[in-house]
Amino acid sequence: MRKSILVLGLISVTALAGCLQTDGERALAGAAAGAVVADATDNNVLTGAALGALAGTYCDDAGVCN
Repeated sequence: MRKSILVLGLISVTALAGCLQTDGERALAGAAAGAVVADATDNNVLTGAALGALAGTYCDDAGVCN
């Protein structure tokens, strides 16, 4: 069950990646994805959300999500 949630979360975030234009939108999507992945892997959800938000905020600056 948890693996299916993880896969669904990753597919959803990937599908929405093209729609995100600001750092705030990418941070929210990253936080949601980080929380889903952390929950699916039995890790701390708050830490996953924080790391996901950081990754989402800076992925454009790193050239990963143009």
